[in-house]
Amino acid sequence: MTPTEIAALIAAGAFVLLVVLLAIPLVKLGRTLDEATNAIRKAQENSDPLFTGANTTLDHVNTQLERVDGITANAQSVSSNVSALSSLFTATLGSPLVKSAAFTYGVSKALRARRKRDEQAAGKHSRRRKGGRK
Repeated sequence: MTPTEIAALIAAGAFVLLVVLLAIPLVKLGRTLDEATNAIRKAQENSDPLFTGANTTLDHVNTQLERVDGITANAQSVSSNVSALSSLFTATLGSPLVKSAAFTYGVSKALRARRKRDEQAAGKHSRRRKGGRK
């Protein structure tokens, strides 16, 4: 064997070693891609029942929202009826009621002022009597 042939054999061996060393990560990468493909396939198969359950839940939510809409419509009707009733009450009884309340307040204030004045007047006379005139 000539030195050129030995060098060619060494180069060929190095090239085979390089190919083997590069093949190992490629094989591992292929396995990783296979596992990822299997995981995606399983996720896709398991997502159908999940979406079916989500659709059922959304149907129930829509039914409940329709009921809530009915309840809010009834509540709005009741509040407008109460508003009309309070307006009617204010128009018919509000003014006389306010007038009678003001009259009662004025009478009670006048009576308190009169009592206070009478008590002060009686107190002044009683002092004069106790101290007495000479």
